[in-house]
Amino acid sequence: MITIKDVARLSEVSISTVSRVINDSKPVSPEVRRRVLKVIEETGYKPNDVARSLVTRRSYLIGVIVNNLAQSYVADIVRGIEEIGKMYGYDILLCSSYSNKETQEKYLQLLDRKQAEGLFLVGNRFDSDVLELAKSLGKPSVFFTRDVNDSMNYISIDSSAAIYEMTNYLINEGHENIAFISDFENRTSVENDKISGYMKAIEDNELDYSKVFVAGSGKHNKAYELGKTISKDSVDFTAAVCSSDEIAIGIMNSFSDNGINVPNDVSVVGYGNIREGRFVRPELTTIGEPYYDVGAVGMRMLIKTIKGDRTQKGLMELPFTIEKRNSVKTIK
Repeated sequence: MITIKDVARLSEVSISTVSRVINDSKPVSPEVRRRVLKVIEETGYKPNDVARSLVTRRSYLIGVIVNNLAQSYVADIVRGIEEIGKMYGYDILLCSSYSNKETQEKYLQLLDRKQAEGLFLVGNRFDSDVLELAKSLGKPSVFFTRDVNDSMNYISIDSSAAIYEMTNYLINEGHENIAFISDFENRTSVENDKISGYMKAIEDNELDYSKVFVAGSGKHNKAYELGKTISKDSVDFTAAVCSSDEIAIGIMNSFSDNGINVPNDVSVVGYGNIREGRFVRPELTTIGEPYYDVGAVGMRMLIKTIKGDRTQKGLMELPFTIEKRNSVKTIK
């Protein structure tokens, strides 16, 4: 196995000079740099990453903790994180916690031992103890979460504006009785923003009808059970704005199984633009979040912070889209 001593001998320079070339730590003359790099290429020498990190105090490792890797939007975010990381020479250590507090704390401690230079946390919400532990590690961190506070660096879209625009779209399609189906029983800050966007659209258009249902937990089965309680005879709304695509798909399936046609009887729209929304019938009209960009922009933000850019603080807001498909009926 070729060692740094062999590279130094073949290059006719000192070991410290080879180290400076590899780590780009101090100036080296162009001629010496070319000679060392040529020997490295010819011999296939690869620096010992552990030893290198001890010398440079750099691991070029980013810890990524996600709540559920099985969710399609999480995979898109991770793809953005990984691809930008590669561009800047960083590797990621991916940890899936399945929303378990103890597991998240265990992974944070593991990432600290591995000398991760930054943390990227993706999940609906994180316990306050987890946030405090992440903060105590003193590493630059970026969050994509549904429950945010002022101490976080986080990536988001304007949820209130997105729901406001979607509700106005339904109003422009002739709907006046529009319900909102909420995600969580214990509302997150983002959930509150969504409901405020819905209520603002209702008030700005001077509509008399507003009603908020709670499905709970953001899962398909909870929404399906809620849909069963809304019988065909008791539906007094013509459209429903759902807090997530999972809620919308659960409601649509439940309505279909209980004789309520979407969109002829009730129009349904979602939030998130997950892949499954294209495979239900009718295809789901939804608010699009740029999940790949969440990962990519968040990773750039994180790396800039690691490199000392103090302007990378607080909220990074990304644009949303309205994906108009077949689950909305025009009733003008």
